Amino acid sequence: MNWKWWIIPGLAVMLAVAAGCAKGKGSQAQGERTIAYYMDPMNPAFTTDKPGKAPCGMDMVPVYVGEKNAKGIRIDPAVVQNIGVKSEAVQERVLKKEIRTSGTVAFNEPKVYTVNAKVMGWVEKLHVNYLGESVSKGQALLEIYSPDLVSTQQEYLQALRYVQSLPADAAEESKRGAQNLLESARSRLLNWDISEPEIRALETRGTPGRTMTLYASEQGVVVEKMIEQGKQIEPGMAVYKIADVSTVWVMADLYQQDLPFVKVGQQATVDLMYQPGKTYTGQVTFISPVLSGEAKTAQARIEVANTPDAAIKPGMFATVRIVSTIPGKNLAVPESAVIHSGERNLVVLALPNGYFDPREITLGLSAGDYVQVLHGLMAGEKVVTSSQFLIDSESQLKSAVRMLGSGHQHGGSMPGMDMPEDKSKAQPQSPDKQDAMEGMDMK
Repeated sequence: MNWKWWIIPGLAVMLAVAAGCAKGKGSQAQGERTIAYYMDPMNPAFTTDKPGKAPCGMDMVPVYVGEKNAKGIRIDPAVVQNIGVKSEAVQERVLKKEIRTSGTVAFNEPKVYTVNAKVMGWVEKLHVNYLGESVSKGQALLEIYSPDLVSTQQEYLQALRYVQSLPADAAEESKRGAQNLLESARSRLLNWDISEPEIRALETRGTPGRTMTLYASEQGVVVEKMIEQGKQIEPGMAVYKIADVSTVWVMADLYQQDLPFVKVGQQATVDLMYQPGKTYTGQVTFISPVLSGEAKTAQARIEVANTPDAAIKPGMFATVRIVSTIPGKNLAVPESAVIHSGERNLVVLALPNGYFDPREITLGLSAGDYVQVLHGLMAGEKVVTSSQFLIDSESQLKSAVRMLGSGHQHGGSMPGMDMPEDKSKAQPQSPDKQDAMEGMDMK
């Protein structure tokens, strides 16, 4: 007898289905359905607002307003306009990454040299007497009195006179011995940095000079001075340190994430704090193979040509900018379109007829105002670039409501109907009441 209890709910379901069908036919009769957008049947993520061929070669399938397979949410156009929604098409771009970092100006090390004495003596006179003094190539630096130098000059003059006094018919052995003595004394003078013009002047003068003069081998400025007038010096003792500042180095710090974008030979621009608006151009000549212990940065060496008045001075702080082009054309979206949500990155797609659909994407390199997209988007799709947070919040709210609704239906209710609660399962009935109800059913 209990099977009769299923007749009434079954009839209710049939009536509800029939009413829904009749309502659907009546609404379709009143007017044709509105197409929301067109979808790729093989890739539902690809949508357009016009019919045509999908990338897979099949025809685009229309999706109608109100259909369950319509993606995302629909927002009234007036609301879209009020909240200032803007969108931009996804397209391939040539991405350029600008690396901006700090640096310090340093000397060009190969153009720094030290002047030292190669003979023992005393400083008789200083021609260059203060730090920062500019010197030119061949300029006299200081004069040294050295007893060894005086005696070597005398030996040279004696050997020279002996060679000149030999008769033309002298033995070859005598000529060769005299010439060897002369060359030996000459070599010692040259090794002590006595120049050829000074040796010729010694030959012309015929008497040894009391002092020897040290000259600058290259142009530059005196950055260190380790001697005073009258001081004794020893062989090998450094007396000046001179640096050519016509070119300088800018040592820039590069973080680990910037290293793949900097190569030797790239151009870099250098800005100095004390010269606002003035920009210098240099070239990356070296990148350190190791990172510093504390900051975990690698130094890049940028060689920059200095001005005639040496405006770029070693020790200055500088701002370095290096622009690196990412090879090829890359699919990219504006940085403002990306919603960073923990480990996920989302964009909101702007679909035709007011539909919006959040989508998770995989990001690549960031380059200026755009970011590379590795997965999740196709060229031609439109992403929202402003107010996307409001749309994403609305989408999450509606998704939560749908989940609550599906949970309620799973509990036993039917769409469009509120089934009464089966109290017989909640409270057991007495045998007398059960017999009474069965008697009523029989009637």
